[in-house]
Amino acid sequence: MKHHAPPSSPARPLDALLAQYASGALPPPLHVLVASHLDLNKESEAFVGQLETLGGLELARQAPRPLASRDRMLADIMTLDPVEPGGEGARSADPVFTPALLDYVGCSSADVPWRAVLPGVKEYVISDRNGVEAKLFWIKAGRKIPSHTHQGQEVTLVLKGGFADISGRYRRGEIAVADEDMDHKPVADMNEDCICFAVTDAPLKLTGPVARFFQGLLSKH
Repeated sequence: MKHHAPPSSPARPLDALLAQYASGALPPPLHVLVASHLDLNKESEAFVGQLETLGGLELARQAPRPLASRDRMLADIMTLDPVEPGGEGARSADPVFTPALLDYVGCSSADVPWRAVLPGVKEYVISDRNGVEAKLFWIKAGRKIPSHTHQGQEVTLVLKGGFADISGRYRRGEIAVADEDMDHKPVADMNEDCICFAVTDAPLKLTGPVARFFQGLLSKH
């Protein structure tokens, strides 16, 4: 579901992600994904700012409590390396990756060690921990991804180009959310290769002709 209208309905998957981000409840890969989305989408950035303001007001109403580890926390802060002036601007120069994603991936978009998985489709697994997998996808312009559904949730951020599926069309900075109720076949835009950052919490399940082909091969062995 795309985020075009003013963010007023908490039932929308993207709004739920933004609320979890504001409360600090997302796992690290999803936190990076949403942070990158906010870098590219001022409407969502404003919405999260409102949520954080409300959270701060609620926190201010709570009775203060002493921090048992205050001295240790201060010591840890004092040992952090200082931020170099201009460092953020230098990191944000990548034409595809946001600063948050550049730090998370550990290399520039030009140096990603892609692995071919299908004709016209490459991937790079950034992280696979505790059941949460983070990947980059490169899809050749006009290429279709085989039909599939999901055993859990897949959150995809478009970084370059765009794609379309049964839920709509997505371009740079937009997030698509798919789950076990969606059987879709994303198709990259015809005029430009597509690069996406996707986070899943369960494996996908192939459907359609490709799934039947592999099932036929397995039944012969």
